[in-house]
Formats: sequence, C-alpha cells, structure tokens
Amino acid sequence: MTVEKFENEINTLKKFYKIYCEDKHKEQEDTKEIILYKEKYFELDLHLCNECLKDIRYSIEKLQTCIHEIKPRCRNCPNPCYEKTQWKKTAKVMKYGGIKLGLSSIKNKVLKIFK
Repeated sequence: MTVEKFENEINTLKKFYKIYCEDKHKEQEDTKEIILYKEKYFELDLHLCNECLKDIRYSIEKLQTCIHEIKPRCRNCPNPCYEKTQWKKTAKVMKYGGIKLGLSSIKNKVLKIFK
C-alpha cells in the first residue's frame, strides 16, 4: 500500500480507538508511538488505556506487514492476517467509532440548520 494510504489508515485507527477508549475505559495515558513504514517515520500521539494501546499496536503491526499493494478492507480481505479474536475486537471498536462519528456529523448538521 502507498505511504499515504498507510498514514490514512493509522490516523483512522487512532480516531476510532480514541472515541471508543474515552467512552468505555478509564485511566488513559498519553503515549507517543513512532512507526516506520517504507522508510518513513510517523508519530502518533495517543491517549488510550493499556488494553486499547495494545490493540492499536497490533492493528498497526498488521498494517505494516499487509501484503496487498491495493489494500482491501480487512473484512473483505482474501488473505486475513488478524487472529479471529483480535479481528472481532477491532471490528467492535471501528463499528462503535463509526456510529459515534456519524451521529456527531448529523448533530453538527442539525445545529447549523437551527443557527
């Protein structure tokens, strides 16, 4: 996958894990992750609990080793690399974050109408 696609993927993970963890867990800590992909370094500032930090690291590791040049969605991948239990956990986080982002988008549109 391209470096740009990788950056987009890790930022999406960051956003969804942040939403999920802040709503579901306590005791988040600030962490800086340095990630290498195709000779480029990325810095991610994360505010997550230990469990979510472990899970996002797993997901990033899988992205770093993805064999597809044009990356499919993980749920549609012909060669899944996630362990089943970890995939279910990540899917739950992504679903939750997607719903919350969708609802906040609708809320913002409604508020603009009434201003």
